[in-house]
Amino acid sequence: MNAHTTATWALSHAQVAVEVVATIAFALSGVIEGARRRLDAVGICVVAGLAAFGGGTVRDILLDRRPLFWVQHAGWLWVLLALCAAAMLFMRARHLEPTERAMQWPDALGLGLFTAGGTQIAIDAGMPAVVAVMLGVITAVAGGVLRDIVCNVIPRAFSDHRPYAVCSFAGGWVMVGAQALDVEPWLALAAAAGTATGLRVAAVLWQWRLPAWQAQPGEGGSGTWPPRR
Repeated sequence: MNAHTTATWALSHAQVAVEVVATIAFALSGVIEGARRRLDAVGICVVAGLAAFGGGTVRDILLDRRPLFWVQHAGWLWVLLALCAAAMLFMRARHLEPTERAMQWPDALGLGLFTAGGTQIAIDAGMPAVVAVMLGVITAVAGGVLRDIVCNVIPRAFSDHRPYAVCSFAGGWVMVGAQALDVEPWLALAAAAGTATGLRVAAVLWQWRLPAWQAQPGEGGSGTWPPRR
């Protein structure tokens, strides 16, 4: 096995490992959110599936990749169903109360891993750097957006004012930079995922805030744009 073949094999297996862990992490965030909204078992499985597969599906459609990643690896559907059932039984047996804070940790992990994996896949498809980064952000963010919409919540990626997509954007550029420097594929994936996840965890722990639209005096809190004179 020559060096090129070895590198390709290592990258392929690293990508699969990243997608598996990211899918499980986002599925758990979906289970917790569905339980918080008091959905039934079917509803929780649907929400978990949207969180786990939504971002990667949008990415694959934009890149015209067929079959979609979860169709190609159909066994993950069984993993998703088993994970949902096990998580629901565990929470009921332990009388655990699902909270928003509990959902944030698997969500942050999935954010970083999907950022790294999505950006790498876009780079492999020959996309320009900025397009690859944006596809990494879409891979990481779109599943959570779909999860929140189905749960009748304004997506947290847009409304909680703590950096979320910005963390993914930063992680994507770490991946691009690592590729440009010919860093080992697994190390590039780890660096990008660690950057996005680390920034998101820091934002949650230290309450970093993004600027939000503030209604001007006399606007009645409408926050319209442009401000009325």
